Amino acid sequence: MIASTTEGEFLRFSEKFRHKKAAEILRTFHEWRDSRHLDLYRRVEGWCGLPRLSEEDFPALSDRYHMHLAKAEISWKEHNLLATTPFHQQDEPSSVPCLPIAIYLDNLRSAFNVGSILRTTEAFRLGKVCFAKQTPFVDNLKVQKTSMDTFDKVVCEQNAVLSSLPRPMIALETDPNAPCVFDFVFPPSFTLMLGNEEYGLSKESLAQADAIVRIPLVGYKNSLNVASAFAIAAGVISNQLRKN
Repeated sequence: MIASTTEGEFLRFSEKFRHKKAAEILRTFHEWRDSRHLDLYRRVEGWCGLPRLSEEDFPALSDRYHMHLAKAEISWKEHNLLATTPFHQQDEPSSVPCLPIAIYLDNLRSAFNVGSILRTTEAFRLGKVCFAKQTPFVDNLKVQKTSMDTFDKVVCEQNAVLSSLPRPMIALETDPNAPCVFDFVFPPSFTLMLGNEEYGLSKESLAQADAIVRIPLVGYKNSLNVASAFAIAAGVISNQLRKN
């Protein structure tokens, strides 16, 4: 629609609509790096009275994009972030092999947590993610958005049966008697179990655990969001196994 719009027509739109469209055009250009969307953004940029943006300056491009979102009164969400690697480069396969481990999501409720876990798994190339029956799967739009487009780059298994996954089973829990994740020696292959946001791992899952590890916490709350806890454990696991 904007491609065939004149300056006068564009300026008759509301400010919110003008900046919403500017953000969409700028994001599309960044993701695909096509000259058509850059030319279109140059027109809109001029109509908005903005200084010329250097399309090769990523921080400046990001700041301009979020300025448009703010002017459009679009609330900030992580999936609104610009990808640091444009889409036209994202199909290039990683040369780093995945570690032969599984991440088991034991009835997580939040699609946002699931998406974040997928993003972390892909970043560290930890292997496959296995979904219990009640955990939102990758066909969930919120999972896809929060994964920052990594949902299709991770091997995912729906309705996974825990007993069929690689042993040993290692539970990430808040058990005060469990060894610290930083001191634990992880085997070359295993399943890491992550539990529900409210009550942790189910009794059935814990019964199958060969080991439990904890993240040492000293604050009042004494707990972390499951996706944040996994990110800590993922860094430890990747560093330990890849060094060995």
